[in-house]
Amino acid sequence: MNTSPRRVEINRSRSTLHTAGFTLVEVLVALAVLTIALAAVMRTISQGIDTSASLRDRTLAMWVAQNRLAKHQVERDFPALDTTEGEAEMAGRKWLWREQVTPAPGEPEMRQIHIDVRAASGAQSLARLAGFLSK
Repeated sequence: MNTSPRRVEINRSRSTLHTAGFTLVEVLVALAVLTIALAAVMRTISQGIDTSASLRDRTLAMWVAQNRLAKHQVERDFPALDTTEGEAEMAGRKWLWREQVTPAPGEPEMRQIHIDVRAASGAQSLARLAGFLSK
């Protein structure tokens, strides 16, 4: 009689072993779901980094344009109707600017100046500023 209860206990423990844990298919499905979720997170983080770098570059380019306009205003410059180009340094980087001076509409004593700024390594204009200068 002592052997019967032991066998029952052994059989019970074996049956609980079969129901505990995950199957290989369940583990693989969980890993696939986790991989897809992590890929989406990485893409979102990458886009955030790209956006931050773009905003930084656009802000610096706008500061270069504002500095050019402020320089003309402080020097009380009245530039000729022409297009000029040059370079400036801001935040340890080189920036290329282009100024186009046109007559102000209906005001012979004023000039309208358009300033475009791009990074020295890029072809796309990152900032565009328009201002007026008086004689």
